[in-house]
Amino acid sequence: MKNELPEEIERFNIVFRIQHIILFTTFLLLAFTGWALKYPEVQQSHWWIKIWGGPRTAGIIHRTAGITMLLDFTWHVLYLGYLLITKKMRLNAKTTIIPLPKDVKDVIHNMLYFIGIAKTKPKFGRFSYIQKFDYWAVFWGMGIIGLSGLALAFPTKTALVVPTWSLNWIWELIKIMHSDEALLAIVFILFWHFYNEHLKFGKFPMSMTWITGKLSIEDERHEHPLEFGLLFPEEKIEASQTQQKETQK
Repeated sequence: MKNELPEEIERFNIVFRIQHIILFTTFLLLAFTGWALKYPEVQQSHWWIKIWGGPRTAGIIHRTAGITMLLDFTWHVLYLGYLLITKKMRLNAKTTIIPLPKDVKDVIHNMLYFIGIAKTKPKFGRFSYIQKFDYWAVFWGMGIIGLSGLALAFPTKTALVVPTWSLNWIWELIKIMHSDEALLAIVFILFWHFYNEHLKFGKFPMSMTWITGKLSIEDERHEHPLEFGLLFPEEKIEASQTQQKETQK
């Protein structure tokens, strides 16, 4: 007897969902308080900074949110290590978030599909190349924004390890790294992440996966067919046989 498919599958457990909520909450606080600090000469910055209690209070909120984000990121990395060590998460080409050569092929395949040369879309595993790029951008941002932010938050401590020959320019460089990379992150989140995960056709006005951690079985079959075949191999075999019969006709 054929097993019935579940209506939904769990894509992210409660730990990942909490980490994500902390990440985007601190990100919004950093963006809101940091915007006026980056452009103090703009007229609107004066009333905007007052909303956050003035420069001093906004600075405290900004630093607190930044440290919380770094702690959340550290928790995430340690949790991944725990899952790997306990074998609750296994490395698999169809489920890994690690970029693979197939992702490069998927980029090319998708471009060819968009312009009408390829007749079918590339088949993705648990994470598409878009989602992988989205994920690893956080690691890049944590390295640039996080380290430079810590240096600016604790200048006297940083001065102890900064070479004396770089004192004429190092602080200007750190400010530029922190400020411009933060602006890039804001633009990236607004135009890349929000569109691909919430605003595009089929997900508008918002995907609920970040709250429930679940994805409908139809969305899983459509968006992540390689993982679907891994989770439900009998369905994959049946679909393949059906496709062969239709081709023979």
